[in-house]
Amino acid sequence: MKKVIVTFAMLAMMSVGVHAQDVVKLPVPDKSLNVTLMEALQNRHSEREFNPDKAISDMQLSQILWAACGVNRPEKGNLTVPSAMNVQDIMVYVCSAEGVSLYNAKENTLTKVTDKDIRDIIADRQESMKSAPIFLLLVSDQSRFRFKGEQWGAVDAGYVSQNICLMCAALGLKTVPRGSMNHEKIAEVLGLPETQILELNHPIGY
Repeated sequence: MKKVIVTFAMLAMMSVGVHAQDVVKLPVPDKSLNVTLMEALQNRHSEREFNPDKAISDMQLSQILWAACGVNRPEKGNLTVPSAMNVQDIMVYVCSAEGVSLYNAKENTLTKVTDKDIRDIIADRQESMKSAPIFLLLVSDQSRFRFKGEQWGAVDAGYVSQNICLMCAALGLKTVPRGSMNHEKIAEVLGLPETQILELNHPIGY
């Protein structure tokens, strides 16, 4: 039975163009930060200019993604953020010079979606944003709702966005929540169906 399961998993990966080398395991997030919630709230502020020459480490990325919507109760698969009806509709894409990858919270992995660097079309007309080493894209998968849930997708994205802001503040990183981006081009590059709505993006850097 195990062999059959592995075979079907491999076929599923091949059908969407995903290969083993396209899945990267993130380090286990360090949860021992010596920063209080009050300090993170005090330090949280929006920044719109970034150092293009200073990269975000894999550990920092893992910490930010875990805060954004990682699993904090593995026995139930529940997340660090609330979600309407617990449908967990927010998908987080990591966009960098190496391309775009989708975060899998339960496996703590990144799965490559494309090799294209789309940071310029996320920054769109705001030139200063283009220097950010990474962007996080928050997408609401509306197909997970049993009814029309556009407003709930926006609310859920807000929870995730706030956690990103607080973790960046705790790590001494800069970010700003943004709604502006080239929605049509991004959806085209990522192959997003109409049921997946681009909600927000976060440039992150020093």
